[in-house]
Amino acid sequence: MDVLKTAAEVGVEKHPRSLKQEVTYGTAGFRMRAENLDHIVYRMGLLSVLFSKHRSGMTGLMVTASHNPEEDNGVKLIDTMGEMMPISWESHATQLANVSDEKLVDVLKEIIKAESIDMSRPASVSVAMDTRPSSKLLTQAAKDGIEALGGNCCDFGLLTTPQLHYIVCCKNTNGQYGEPTEKGYYEKLSKAFIKLNKDIKSKKYVPQLYLDLANGVGALKIQELNNYINDVLKITSCNDGTSGKLNYQCGADFVKVNQRAPVGMTLEPGMRCASFDGDGDRIVYYYKTNDGKFALLDGDKIATLFAGFLNELVKSSQLNLNIGLVQTAYANGSSTNYITDIMKVPVACVPTGVKYLHHKAQDFDIGVYFEANGHGTVLFSDAAQNAIRKQASDTSLDEATQDAACRLSTVMDLINQTVGDAISDLLVVETVLASKDWTCHDWDLAYTDLPSRQIKIQVEDRLLVETTNAERRTTKPEGLQEEIDKAVAGYKHGRAFARPSGTEDVVRVYAEANTQADADQLAYEVGMLVYNMARGKGEKPSPPA
Repeated sequence: MDVLKTAAEVGVEKHPRSLKQEVTYGTAGFRMRAENLDHIVYRMGLLSVLFSKHRSGMTGLMVTASHNPEEDNGVKLIDTMGEMMPISWESHATQLANVSDEKLVDVLKEIIKAESIDMSRPASVSVAMDTRPSSKLLTQAAKDGIEALGGNCCDFGLLTTPQLHYIVCCKNTNGQYGEPTEKGYYEKLSKAFIKLNKDIKSKKYVPQLYLDLANGVGALKIQELNNYINDVLKITSCNDGTSGKLNYQCGADFVKVNQRAPVGMTLEPGMRCASFDGDGDRIVYYYKTNDGKFALLDGDKIATLFAGFLNELVKSSQLNLNIGLVQTAYANGSSTNYITDIMKVPVACVPTGVKYLHHKAQDFDIGVYFEANGHGTVLFSDAAQNAIRKQASDTSLDEATQDAACRLSTVMDLINQTVGDAISDLLVVETVLASKDWTCHDWDLAYTDLPSRQIKIQVEDRLLVETTNAERRTTKPEGLQEEIDKAVAGYKHGRAFARPSGTEDVVRVYAEANTQADADQLAYEVGMLVYNMARGKGEKPSPPA
């Protein structure tokens, strides 16, 4: 296979392996300091071509490190329906990233053989990047890899990650999902949003949002979106990339972890605020209470808002569809209880990682999934989509039933089903709040989060900690779970777990309790157990002040 030899030669000449440590393709693909990524991105360009030939369709490659610091970057591959690359291919990515330059051809041959890839098939890959200073050169490395294996590269330049997922899906459905362009993305979402909101008369809901854009690519895209929806929703932006550093003291992750407003955002009571992350796939909301306190409306709150709204529309449409909500262990216990006991919607818990949430959501007719960090979306099965559209077009139904079905059908067009999408999720949140005539405070009243705390413990080897039951219980080191259980038993509404990070040698600890002081103390106690029983290194956890 001369093309493989050419690919290896280009790699050696332009993108030789520079990083000697082993790396692993995780939920977010490869993510690290940008200067170490060149050969990895080149090789992911090669893999994206093999993946395209294997899938007989266009695949995608996104250069981004999402909420990571500006000095980092990353790369991840996209499947033909706009979903993440399947888990079964992650081992190929890991093997390809780590192999020596001399054995690159051998590994490519192994992948071709393992997946029975017909190399005579055409291949096409859509590529996009975020706004990091390193993204342009890394994108060129990806394009070099795609072209070295004879693939056709469609370079879309600067996009949010969800926009590239959307375009890939549109390409492979021959436009059924939408027009495969950035303009088509705005037109589809804005048309649905305007249709759902144009005739709403509200008293408490104010169509004004204050949005922190993390100095990321989302800032450019919100400017474009405003051209389509400005008459219906006014968005006032900060951290829009004109000054300030990407994700530094701003963005969804900063707000979620620090439980405070980003730099550049002055909160006043009555303001409805939200933050994107650096590549536009996460969103969290927040507001200032009348007594001056910061209040966060995270992925759990968004999930319950979506599930409740969809549940009402399904019932009003007289459709027999099952709705389910998928969470991870990080979901606040109060949200789980509210969804199960009050909303009567089934809840499934899966390991941390969007790939697990997305896969589980496919088990329902309508599957809502969100991580607490604000990454999530809604999936509609093919059967559900057909049933909803049929009901929406049935003129024999009474007006209220058909109207509900029409609204539900339009909501489907407003949701980016391929992946969590901050822009799409923003428009759905605003639609629900407007339809209910709710303020953020009204939304927040649905249930009260239990106080929680997250910490991370540095360890010699995170793989010493193994888990089960969707990462909620440890199986190794021996005896650790029993000690965690004893610690938890000492706190009212106590819950805690420890899980190895998917990206760095740390163990993450999460704790909940009846008060913030108790949650802080429980996290510290479990952190000390992990440190002492799982070969902690460096500084020990600090006791709460």
